[in-house]
Amino acid sequence: MKKVFILVEAGVNHNGCLETAKKMVQVAKDSGADAIKFQTFKAEKLVSKFAEKAEYQKTNTQTKESQLEMIKKLELSFEDFRELKKYCEELGILFLSTPFDFDSIEFLKELNMEIWKIPSGEITNLPYLRKIGKIAKKIIISTGMCELFEIEEALNILKDSGATDISILHCNTEYPTPMKDVNLKAMQTLYEKFNQKIGYSDHTLGVEVSIAAVALGAEIIEKHFTLDKSMMGPDHKASLNPIELKYMIDSIRNIEVALGSKDKFVTESELKNKNIARKSIVARKNIKQGDIFTEENLTVKRPGNGISPMKWDKIIGKVAVKEFEEDELIVL
Repeated sequence: MKKVFILVEAGVNHNGCLETAKKMVQVAKDSGADAIKFQTFKAEKLVSKFAEKAEYQKTNTQTKESQLEMIKKLELSFEDFRELKKYCEELGILFLSTPFDFDSIEFLKELNMEIWKIPSGEITNLPYLRKIGKIAKKIIISTGMCELFEIEEALNILKDSGATDISILHCNTEYPTPMKDVNLKAMQTLYEKFNQKIGYSDHTLGVEVSIAAVALGAEIIEKHFTLDKSMMGPDHKASLNPIELKYMIDSIRNIEVALGSKDKFVTESELKNKNIARKSIVARKNIKQGDIFTEENLTVKRPGNGISPMKWDKIIGKVAVKEFEEDELIVL
């Protein structure tokens, strides 16, 4: 049984504070996540001074600052990320961070990051894709806001650049994603179309869609979390709190076990109930030795440790070899 890779997204929910980021690493570890992911960027190289904030960012931050001004406050230094990676290694959880500019790519390459996560917004950024593809590490790519042809183009660029291990996440880039726009079955289309490992990057409120994605075959789940939803920042309100995060991960692990195999068989746990729940052919009333078994003197009742009712037609018309009292199991 393959274990679902659970990637929890800290993103910028540390609000630019290293100590908060470390607390998030501890929460992720305690919750049972396989990896925690941050976002590495130099604000001035990510967004122009003319870029507006997204509507959800305006709503959640409630300030008139530009996107550049907002993002600048959420930036961690390269040295902070060195310390975060080291802290993750000490706790035994995998460190990931999504780069948003070339300098950040080079820096994360120096850190020997094991898995690279490409966000939906960069899937049409050819120079970016080519640079990461040349690093030839494991890659996870989100596909929010994408048509199938755009995903195919991005995959071809990554593969042509040298990438050999690419996983695809179905995703909707709205925070939070309305249920009517989740379109979870498209995840299966991605598998059928591209024959790569698939998963789901979840921006809905709650945990049920991530759990459903696992039941539909997701091998990777990505989900945002925060220490406190009431904190000021663009992503906190659409993130899970620590209690919700633990519940989601525990639920996914339960679903993993529950999925089992495609084989249908009697399990060890239910075997002891087989004779109790099933029925046998018994005497409907007292039967004398030599009587003929008929539908009037036979019936079907629990327990199931006698002759199976599936042999009813073969029993009718037989001769009773002994006396049977009412409810007694019939024997031949």
